[in-house]
Amino acid sequence: MTSRRYFLSPWLFFVFLFGFVIWKLFEYHCFPDPRVLSQARHQYWVRTLVQGHRGIIRDRSGMNILALSKSMPSFFIDPLHWSLPDAEKLRGLLPESVIAKISAPMDGRYVRVARMAVPELAQKIQALELKGLYKEEEKKREYPNGTLLSHVLGFCDIDGKGQAGIELAWDSTLSEPPGYRILFRRPGGRPLPLSTKSWSRSAESPIITLTVDIRIQHLVEKYLDEVMVGNKAKWGAVLCMDPNTGAVLSMASWPVFDPNNREELSDSKNIINNAVGRAYEPGSTFKPVFMGIALESGLVRADEAFNCPARIKIADGFISEAYPRAMGKISTSDVLVKSSNVGMAQIGIRAKPIDMYRTLLNWGFGKVSGIELSGTEKGLLASPGQWRGVVPANISIGQGLAVTPLQLITAIAAIVNGGELLSPYIVQEAVNSEGAVVYRGGKTVIREVLTPETCSWLRGVMRETVLSGTGRQAGTEVTQAAAKTGTAQVAEKGKYIKDRYVSSFVGFWPYENPQYLMLIVIGEPSSGKYYGGELVAPMFKKIVENMAEWGIFGLSGEGTA
Repeated sequence: MTSRRYFLSPWLFFVFLFGFVIWKLFEYHCFPDPRVLSQARHQYWVRTLVQGHRGIIRDRSGMNILALSKSMPSFFIDPLHWSLPDAEKLRGLLPESVIAKISAPMDGRYVRVARMAVPELAQKIQALELKGLYKEEEKKREYPNGTLLSHVLGFCDIDGKGQAGIELAWDSTLSEPPGYRILFRRPGGRPLPLSTKSWSRSAESPIITLTVDIRIQHLVEKYLDEVMVGNKAKWGAVLCMDPNTGAVLSMASWPVFDPNNREELSDSKNIINNAVGRAYEPGSTFKPVFMGIALESGLVRADEAFNCPARIKIADGFISEAYPRAMGKISTSDVLVKSSNVGMAQIGIRAKPIDMYRTLLNWGFGKVSGIELSGTEKGLLASPGQWRGVVPANISIGQGLAVTPLQLITAIAAIVNGGELLSPYIVQEAVNSEGAVVYRGGKTVIREVLTPETCSWLRGVMRETVLSGTGRQAGTEVTQAAAKTGTAQVAEKGKYIKDRYVSSFVGFWPYENPQYLMLIVIGEPSSGKYYGGELVAPMFKKIVENMAEWGIFGLSGEGTA
């Protein structure tokens, strides 16, 4: 009877009930549901994504940093912890549009209010210690030299993604993988960082080393700006190259822009790199290339003579000398030295369109260059079916086709180095975020386009151009230079426009052992001089003499002019 009452005792129910409760408490505390853990961590622990460090870009010496990333404070609001009346405390520090936004209810947990704030503004915002307002670090791309080499370097958007130039072409290499930072949320909603360091998968900073010599770049941009402004020209470009390797030592374009100033990035005319992205009719600087092809093809002999009146009729058109006077009977070499359009036209009409077209393609015209930059153009080379009437004669004098400055200097380099058409390059080395070399630039021979004998003859003619021809104003005592001048009319809607010209000059030095090749192009000067020999040759001379003065190359002391 007693045992039956014990079995039916109500205390037994309470024992089981409290036992169940204690077990559940133990289970929830010691073996919590993963969803509960996740929610708790979000309340007290925060893992925030940290923008990956973008690598640096430097010049060939490795001593001059051309582009780098700098940490800047940004601010965001977590609407869950934000008090709407606090928005008034930020008035005067943030734009009115932002104040209006954070004064009303917001969705989500992340609302940006200020990006990459200057130090003074960041200090004022932080000093308020507002609940729900948090600071994070972002990377701002900076270019210490301002406009210098801006067209080559390009620029990034506000999120650090490359948009032009090296920044775009090498974006995947320069972009380090993002990391994260662990924060502990204090009472009141303010986070406390447990460490000032952020965790990232990489241990190295990516590095792009260019072939550019920053000293030459300074000189080139200085004198390019001087000529452009002084002659009210529309556009310009300068390239300096090692003709023996294809390495670009300097590349400049005008108008210029400052990649640090985001307001300047909206003007597409300024950010076009004319050295690789501008197609123009080269005029007489193209003549050495055409003459070399003609000599190799047997279209002309080096010992020929040509009768050159002031004007000659070719099929359905006319070819005139730049200066309206007859040159009389001149040699093949004088056709280049004196830059005779009439003489070159007589050689041009001897070429078979299909053969010359294929040869020019083999020289890289009408094709996109393989240089490691974005924004390159292929120019314009008409198909053989369009080489009718006066067109072959026009092409022989550098009109009727469009090239980029990079294409032309690459072709001239083949003449200078003995006949090798090289692939131009501007990146010396690329190292990724893991410290591995992913690319190394160097000499790449595309094909042999001329024999050494033809190149030697052409170099001699270009030397004579400086001594006694149209390039006399490039003569200097610091070295023996050789060159070719150019003045081309600008075409619009199929017709050449009077008083609109592109002036150019291409030269190399030292003559006996060429180490440097430079092409200068001035687009549509409108104040006085426009002939390449008058306008551009003096600029070439100044750059060469300053390079010698700065010790970039030694004074030869061998002869003058």
